Amino acid sequence: MKLLSPDELEQALRDIGARRYHRLHPFHHLLHGGRCTKGQVQAWALNRYCYQAAIPMKDASLIARCEEPAIRREWRRRLVDHDGEREGEGGIARWLRLTDSLELDRDDVVSQKGALPATRFAVGAYIRFVRERTLLEAIASSLTELFSPAIISERVDGMLKNYAFVTPETLAYFQQRPPQAQRDSEFALAYVKRHALSADVQEQVLAALEFKCDVLWSMLDALYHAYVSPGHIPPGAFVPKD
Repeated sequence: MKLLSPDELEQALRDIGARRYHRLHPFHHLLHGGRCTKGQVQAWALNRYCYQAAIPMKDASLIARCEEPAIRREWRRRLVDHDGEREGEGGIARWLRLTDSLELDRDDVVSQKGALPATRFAVGAYIRFVRERTLLEAIASSLTELFSPAIISERVDGMLKNYAFVTPETLAYFQQRPPQAQRDSEFALAYVKRHALSADVQEQVLAALEFKCDVLWSMLDALYHAYVSPGHIPPGAFVPKD
């Protein structure tokens, strides 16, 4: 791989999203198009909680490795975004209000005991990646946020239009995410472009984003296999009533 200019590197990163982001997954087409049962939407929300709950843990592990106070100050805003300043605030609390509105038992959601094994493995792999790889790779893996505003827009519009059991209050989590994701991805992208100064390091950065796309894609593969086709729900996983 040849050394890319900062702008060429950005284009290569964006190309990964265009080809590999989970917005393209068949399960999302079903979800946004109104072709999921309520049980399938419940399964999605329950399993996605595992990922949402892990975000502050992976961010805290990244902060612990930062020697530059400016990076720590910037990155800790992500902890507040997800954990809130106090009980009942932040993105995780809003996600639990989503699962509440879908009539899932909150204790069951928080325990994650009904989550698919593949979901837990994927989320665990992401946390280990951020803890064990270079700081630059860990930051680069967050760049899926470059692509999240588009999928959030599709999700909100499609679910409100197609599901009688979904309300604006159900999807309150997504109201605040686009500006947060834009802010966070702009910082991470600038950091990556500034520090990826050799062809080998740029290759690592691109691979980190591909890995993160694979994490998100594999979670939807597991959902599709368990709850759409062929419908093999693993022992102990959530079983929809419908």
